Amino acid sequence: MLVGDEKILEKNDQTHVTIADFGVQALISFELQQLFPSIPLVAEEDSAFIRSSNAADSKSNTLVESISSFFTKHVNNNGPPLTHDDVLRAIDRGGKDAVSFDSNPATYWLLDPIDGTKGFLKGEDSLYVVGLALVVDGKLAVGVMGCPNLAETTVGDTEDESIAACPGHGILMVSHVGCGTWSRPMSAEISQLTTAPDVWKRCSVDPCSVAQMARFCIVDSHTWDMMPLSAHFSSTMDESEPRDENKILLQNSCGGSLSKYLLVACGRMSVFILLARAEKLLKAWDHAVGVICVEEAGGQTCDWSGKPLDFGADLTGHRIIYPSGGVLATNGALHDKLVEMVSANYKNSNVE
Repeated sequence: MLVGDEKILEKNDQTHVTIADFGVQALISFELQQLFPSIPLVAEEDSAFIRSSNAADSKSNTLVESISSFFTKHVNNNGPPLTHDDVLRAIDRGGKDAVSFDSNPATYWLLDPIDGTKGFLKGEDSLYVVGLALVVDGKLAVGVMGCPNLAETTVGDTEDESIAACPGHGILMVSHVGCGTWSRPMSAEISQLTTAPDVWKRCSVDPCSVAQMARFCIVDSHTWDMMPLSAHFSSTMDESEPRDENKILLQNSCGGSLSKYLLVACGRMSVFILLARAEKLLKAWDHAVGVICVEEAGGQTCDWSGKPLDFGADLTGHRIIYPSGGVLATNGALHDKLVEMVSANYKNSNVE
């Protein structure tokens, strides 16, 4: 999983991809195909870039070798040894040309192999996430998130306000519709999962119902003045700074969108708000597992008009979502008030 100059490539949209992105997608795709062969996979990567002449030969070959080495060490395979082509086919099972859907509700997996690649490339202080969701008949049913660098003490510990990364610790979060959201430390032994009743802990959003006492987060590429709530509140990132009814606490955490959902689901953040930029499409895998984990933990999610996120809006690909304005994920207690503020200011800005 370690990255180096020869294991990082720049895709055609100027985003970076690493051995981790391809390796995780290949591994999970292969395992899902063995267990659930009839359920298609919608995922972020495909092997076209690796195979293309746009990738420098030395880098491309190094990347394929690295992916295959990672894959063969971890995959459960009772058949003949897997070739490089087998690995690339496993990646392509989640690619954009692997499956298309009709207008009826569908059942499929949504995978983000590494959410927060930019942070992942920075090293140990990144809260990157591996996220997998199952959509059944068009509705979110199951979600699983792994965040290897999130310190265990930041989950379910209301006295510890830290959201710093802690390499080698990490948590696994799972959610099932109607059954809540649960987490356990990644350091737990497999044998403990059935013998130690306290390994899994139920996650709950925080109970804060006063905006100026809440903890807000946005993605690293956004600023507070880009958010419609900035018309109502100024922000500070200094927890010691006094706050009044017009100022909120904006907390920083290095990571992608899924890490923000995870922090809301486990009560470390109160609100996550994201602007959907016109020039950048929002991808379903960046949000699906986060939405079910937040909602099953007692929170609420919607777009800036207050409508639920539609993961089937992209009828043939189920890869893109089209929220009005952006995305809002809250602890529930603040939801109606914030939706009213966000919706009103978003509509006013569109009129202007």
